[in-house]
Amino acid sequence: MNLAKERRAIDEALDRYREWLDTIPDSSFDVTPAKDGWSYAEVYDHIMKASLGSSIVLERCTHDNCPPSKGGVTLTGWYILLMGAFPPFNTKVPEEAAAKVAPVKIDKETARNQIIKVRKRVATTAGLITAAPTNARWQHPRMGMLNAAQWFKFIRVHLQHHLKQLERLRASFNTSK
Repeated sequence: MNLAKERRAIDEALDRYREWLDTIPDSSFDVTPAKDGWSYAEVYDHIMKASLGSSIVLERCTHDNCPPSKGGVTLTGWYILLMGAFPPFNTKVPEEAAAKVAPVKIDKETARNQIIKVRKRVATTAGLITAAPTNARWQHPRMGMLNAAQWFKFIRVHLQHHLKQLERLRASFNTSK
């Protein structure tokens, strides 16, 4: 895995999230679409909370501060890491994990601040990954036991996945007018 390339892709995704904020009308930011789904505010809250949480776990792996485990990556995890994207079909996140990053409606200023926090955490943890022990792993709810580099890649994949969700959300608002 090319960590510099992953870092650039994370930074680019965070740049896109920040740019999107300026294009979303304030009146639409916390509006839930007519079809089932999340509002822009909920997408931003979810993705930034999940990214921050993943960076914390990543840092634990870099310091080998993980519970002992012989577990590895699941089949779904291998697919995501190999393809650099989620599978092309919807899957349910386990309820316990979903509750930890359940989205709430936030305002745009909170979203901006969360992007800054994620960017700082990525900058702080990225430099620790190369020295991280590869056998220090932490449980991901769907992907299995991931090491620091795998968590870093997950952050990128997850950020990019929800950018696509924002595009679908924008399209749903544009067609409902």
